[in-house]
Amino acid sequence: MKLLLDTQVLLWWLADSPHLRQAARSLIADGNNTIYVSAASAWEIEIKRALGKLRAPDNLEETLARERFLELPVQMTHTTTLRTLPPVHRDPFDRLLVAQAQFERLSLVTSDSVLGRYGVPIISA
Repeated sequence: MKLLLDTQVLLWWLADSPHLRQAARSLIADGNNTIYVSAASAWEIEIKRALGKLRAPDNLEETLARERFLELPVQMTHTTTLRTLPPVHRDPFDRLLVAQAQFERLSLVTSDSVLGRYGVPIISA
């Protein structure tokens, strides 16, 4: 299975948060699954860190490598996929993650049930 973690799920995973459901935790931990983290999530983390709204690892790239998570760069094809998305959600980072999941045929691991209205496969976190 190929999974894309949303930003909140990534942070919960890295913090070993009890908020992350066991089923999602098991899928992320399963070495048979490929786990992606979007560059958009790194961008969102840095923006929120700069605003003082978030604490996150300073060495995100190293942390992701250690976890064996793969980086998913933002590509033009992802941004043009945004055109096809209905105005279900206003958060630009979440919309981009949905577009990436749709274009790359990934299941999105998220705690935001609204994102399921886009028709991408969702794994509830």
